[in-house]
Amino acid sequence: MVYLPQPLNLLIDELAKLPGVGRKTAQRLAFYLVNDKENRAEALAKSIIYAKEKIIFCSVCFNMTDSDPCPICTSAKRDQKTLCVVESPKDVIAIEKTREYHGLYHVLHGAISPMDGVGPEDIKLKELIVRLQQHDVNEIILATNPTIEGEATAMYISKLLKGTGIIITRLAHGIPVGGDLEFADEVTLMKAIEGRRRLD
Repeated sequence: MVYLPQPLNLLIDELAKLPGVGRKTAQRLAFYLVNDKENRAEALAKSIIYAKEKIIFCSVCFNMTDSDPCPICTSAKRDQKTLCVVESPKDVIAIEKTREYHGLYHVLHGAISPMDGVGPEDIKLKELIVRLQQHDVNEIILATNPTIEGEATAMYISKLLKGTGIIITRLAHGIPVGGDLEFADEVTLMKAIEGRRRLD
């Protein structure tokens, strides 16, 4: 049995709990942080504590922010009549990186998943309905993930909002740029065929 000092063992255990970090990576990170001469460990610890203290959820869209309402919700440059519904704050970042979308967001913080015991009441659906009652929205873009749970959530929202007069759209799914047809699964190919568009 390899002996490790208790504080180092504790650090490895905590790092190994992070998503995507296995035991060996946690050990390598722990040794790096403990042996670092430039005090990056202290800066890292302070930044984690600072983020935990300062990051909140926007009371309007439920995205992560350090001011409430968030800068996206308060921006006069954003299209106030278009709302993109996503599962998590990470999805907002992904869409914002494209620089193509200029509307607002609504973050659900999950997707409907009966197998995992997650129902409509467990995500920010009620808040979405209240928001739509209080604001004039022309279009909702359902940008949930192309998973069974994401599709179920999109269908649920679509049925919930049927007859409201709001245009409901869904992100297109299909073959990724640079991908080969031979490596695409049947569902991806089916979605690509369904979402085909005319080239003029």
